[in-house]
Amino acid sequence: MNSKIIGAGNYIPLHTVTNKFFDESTFFDENGVPLKQSNAIITQKLKEITGIEERRYAETDQVASDLGFLAAQKAIEDAQIDPETIDYIIFAHNYGDVVHGSIQSDMVPSLASRVKHLLKIKNNFCVAYDLLFGCPGWIEGVIQANAFIQAGIAKRCLVIGAETLSRVIDPHDRDSMIYADGAGAVILDANQDDSGLQSHLSASFTLNESDYLYFGKSYFHQDSNTKYLKMKGRKIYEFALTNVSQAMKTCFDNSGYSIKELSKIIIHQANEKMDEAIVSRFYQLYDLPKPPNVMPMIIQKLGNNSVATIPTLLAMILHGEIPEHSINKGDITLFASVGAGMNINAFVYKF
Repeated sequence: MNSKIIGAGNYIPLHTVTNKFFDESTFFDENGVPLKQSNAIITQKLKEITGIEERRYAETDQVASDLGFLAAQKAIEDAQIDPETIDYIIFAHNYGDVVHGSIQSDMVPSLASRVKHLLKIKNNFCVAYDLLFGCPGWIEGVIQANAFIQAGIAKRCLVIGAETLSRVIDPHDRDSMIYADGAGAVILDANQDDSGLQSHLSASFTLNESDYLYFGKSYFHQDSNTKYLKMKGRKIYEFALTNVSQAMKTCFDNSGYSIKELSKIIIHQANEKMDEAIVSRFYQLYDLPKPPNVMPMIIQKLGNNSVATIPTLLAMILHGEIPEHSINKGDITLFASVGAGMNINAFVYKF
């Protein structure tokens, strides 16, 4: 028995933040020294490396569980199911609900419980819990939901990925320009035919790599106790290029399909240049060039919204919102992600 996606939805916040928003920012390095380059050059380099032109931020009256609820509603509507038939709600995030203007994260009750409440689900045996696994959290949620379904513990699961990274970034760190907000969700159902999830892989690299993404002090307020999302960008880039492609290959080989049967790669998007390099290396492992149009990208307009990236992209493709990309019945798709932990995961899915 496999698990099959029967509905997908997303919520893309309405507040668009272009690169020009950062024209008046004051950026410092990790030693608290002002950057010498002009903001115009800094944002131009950001666009050249990451591909990001703009990103979306949640409205000031929204938190991550609100975004997750809106995405979940759309997934349920798309699946045309009664929400009372959902056995598990798995909510992948990293920072909980952070109210605009606040420095405090709120995760009690769980965000999954909050979504269940907002959906007005009466079924007490619909289990709601949160999953913290870095940017790969949504994929890990799908893998867990699949395990529940295969074990006969559940027949139907709602898996959500939502984040408001705009609430935890240091405005004096140029890396803050990468991050964004959003949400995506899918309904997974027990499936008897040969479609659905075919193979999966998860790994946590923690011996030397666990602090590549971390919480640290602002580059400007060196004496402040408030902490913000920080990353060691160069180390993450090198780690991803070394490890993600091989993990993708191992997962794909375990599916039993030929590389020439692979239709699409839906990968977490933190950096366009990095993703291009990862996918190119993946195909090099098969002594093949990267095919054209195999990797849809939305980072240019939506930025890096962490766990929301992959389900958002999937929903957009399935609903015909990316004209140059489509997924048809029988298509073999590889999903992959890398993020804080450092965690890597992937799964192969037949539509």
